[in-house]
Amino acid sequence: MHPTSRFRELICSRAVDIAIGPASESSIGSDGSIFLRPFLKYQIITVVAPNSPLAAGIPMPALLRHQQWMLGPSAGSIDGEIATMLRGLAIPESQQRIFQSDAAALEEVMRVGGATLAIGFAVAKDLAAGRLVHVTGPGLDRAGEWCVATLAPSARQPAVSELVGFISTPRCIQAMIPGSGVGVTRFRPKVHVTLWS
Repeated sequence: MHPTSRFRELICSRAVDIAIGPASESSIGSDGSIFLRPFLKYQIITVVAPNSPLAAGIPMPALLRHQQWMLGPSAGSIDGEIATMLRGLAIPESQQRIFQSDAAALEEVMRVGGATLAIGFAVAKDLAAGRLVHVTGPGLDRAGEWCVATLAPSARQPAVSELVGFISTPRCIQAMIPGSGVGVTRFRPKVHVTLWS
């Protein structure tokens, strides 16, 4: 996993064929050597358990700084969106707990309290069921868009072009959303073949 600030360098040096993340023309450059295709809009939101003091009204900055923040691994990156939001809110490092996964951080918020930053569509069912509450206020939400970045189409490998084409299909987007699954007619179990000599 690399910061988006390195995407251009990694692609141009051919260290990677494709980079996927919250990139933009301003972060990659627009000289034509890098191809950029947006494929997923998202919203990072702040959520808490229903019994949290942050659940009612717009919280004061001091109250936000005194909460325990349960965070996924992306909070550990230097230039990521989660880290940027935490810096903007001036959340002290002593109030941040980083978990192995976003799911573990969410589970901890529902179990013991605190706050977390999550992708809106990933927590939609928990919000609808009342297991989580969306906290609103300045700096608590952020819109973004994931993009795929590669060399220009004429300079990249055919397999990269195939992957870029697949990434922007509805079927790929559906697979990225938790719990969406596929219909029984499209399900195919994994097949593993082992050859012995």
